[in-house]
Amino acid sequence: MCFENLPIEFDEHGNASLKEGVRNPYEYQTRTVEQRDAKLKEIAIKNGQMADVDFDPVTRVAGALAFHSTVDLKAGKVLETNAMATLFRGYEVILRGRDPRDAAFISSRACGVCGGVHSTASALAIEMALDIKPPPLGIIVRNLLLSCEYLYDNPLHLFVLSGPDFSESLVKATNPEIWKKAEFAAAPGHETHGYKIISEIMTDLNPLTGKLYLEALNMTRVAREAYVLLGGKYPHPETIIPGGVTTTITTSTFNEFYLKISQFFDYAKKCVAIWDDIFDFFYECDPKYKDVGRIPATMVDFGQWDHEDHYDATYENCNTWGEKRWSTPGVVVDGKLVTTRLTDINVGLEEFVEHSYYEKWEDYPFKTDPLGNPLSPNHPWNKTTIPRPGAQNWKERYSWSTTPTWDRQTFEAGAYARVYISALAKKIPKSEYFESTGHSLKLNVPKGEALPQANLEWKVPDVWNAFERNRARAYAVAFNLMVTIENFSRALDLQKQGETQVSTPFEIPKKGHDIGVGFWGAGRGFLSHHCEIKDGLLANYQIVTPSTVNACPATPWGEGGPYERAVLNTPIIEKAFKDETDFQGIDILRALRSFDPCMPCTTHVMVEGTDQVVTREVTTCACGID
Repeated sequence: MCFENLPIEFDEHGNASLKEGVRNPYEYQTRTVEQRDAKLKEIAIKNGQMADVDFDPVTRVAGALAFHSTVDLKAGKVLETNAMATLFRGYEVILRGRDPRDAAFISSRACGVCGGVHSTASALAIEMALDIKPPPLGIIVRNLLLSCEYLYDNPLHLFVLSGPDFSESLVKATNPEIWKKAEFAAAPGHETHGYKIISEIMTDLNPLTGKLYLEALNMTRVAREAYVLLGGKYPHPETIIPGGVTTTITTSTFNEFYLKISQFFDYAKKCVAIWDDIFDFFYECDPKYKDVGRIPATMVDFGQWDHEDHYDATYENCNTWGEKRWSTPGVVVDGKLVTTRLTDINVGLEEFVEHSYYEKWEDYPFKTDPLGNPLSPNHPWNKTTIPRPGAQNWKERYSWSTTPTWDRQTFEAGAYARVYISALAKKIPKSEYFESTGHSLKLNVPKGEALPQANLEWKVPDVWNAFERNRARAYAVAFNLMVTIENFSRALDLQKQGETQVSTPFEIPKKGHDIGVGFWGAGRGFLSHHCEIKDGLLANYQIVTPSTVNACPATPWGEGGPYERAVLNTPIIEKAFKDETDFQGIDILRALRSFDPCMPCTTHVMVEGTDQVVTREVTTCACGID
């Protein structure tokens, strides 16, 4: 049984049904404004005077997030949090009534960084709805394109966005006592990354001037160049379509692609060594860092990288081809793997809008999925996007993000989820480059230009926090790279066999009613596109992005989203401030940035007992939240 909260049970064959005797199976009770006020009064009694804070939204940015916290600096506690997506993008509304072939091109515009993954998720959804199976080489080329996106995004996060939080300039300004220790702390991984002292790594993590910062920018360029060789252009590719890709692939193209990708052989080893050293050092300096951004490991991922021998685009067989993906789909609840079945993941999904600027929808057209498994009225296939703008109100509606849940729990999405779930599941197809052990992920990274072959192993951590999210992201560079090499080798084998077809022709039927879902992932994890096609047009289209998952507001019954819960549990370890005017909020920022927020966002921290609001920029990509 994988569900604890939804009224769904399974028979011996894995078929789901509603529990008997439940009068209103999907009914739920919301936490009232009065209950929230009572909670705040209780906190105020324990911690002193406290007040809600209203603030101006961040303007002139795409997909912005405002983050509101109330902090007691004396006690070193965060008392209350709210995450707010401040911009409505409206892609779900735009796509209604369009030709299904438009979906890949329009949805890719949802993000200026990860447009290719939206194109692919869209293509997968249309393939499922219309029974279109891509040829083997087309499947592999899409896999390679996805890998390039990840090889771009992971270094960007580690060294350009999150990395500066651990740099000399930030550490000196917020925790000078740690910098003093870093100047004399040996770096265990110096034979791999070349740094003998931890402070040397921190110096090269400095934004704009640091060598590691600049090197990461170069590696993101290399990944983009590799993508363009196969995908034609970026960030909005025109070559990803239902049925495969439209790119002409030659031996020369593959050779150029390999020359680009091989530059990551040494870089992947270096990423792991650097971040292992940095995070272990911080733990040694102060064990409280284990509580920064700490929440139970509850995450969902669809898996990525389809196996060309198994993927057939059908919902009927999705559990089979899903578990044959090169990263395994699954759900982890409190650190325990509860399912790897795509149907379970899909059936357990719901979206709520009690704290969002949307109207609750009334229609309930799909009582079951195509296999007869029960679906909630709040499932994406049943959702209708109805914008309802309104004033900001922390007690009621305060975000343009919806609240996705699985089994009525908020969950995390991230690159780290691919690593975590794949490590636990032990279902990755056999490869000489990587292996799942049930408690770790082993990676065999070939010899590079400067460094020898290396056997890396990411182990499931005892605690789940901001530091471990980032550490897993470093290992994800190596994992993504080795999946790339596995698929590259398979593509060459197909070419040797004379395979050249990369797409399957298809027609849009003028009549009929079909549904499909694209189970995929972005650089930040979990991504789904649910579509309904009626008489040749898109009758409904729903997108759930990793940013929606992580930045979501509270559930109707009061559980905060991942950002909100992670920051709420974060201790204030920052030392170098005399009063609230000097407070930087670095611990809160480390917790937030560990998720790799896909929006330019601002963190607003209200210092208890004052009218002081500390504002810090958290700038990442311009991915929007619908």
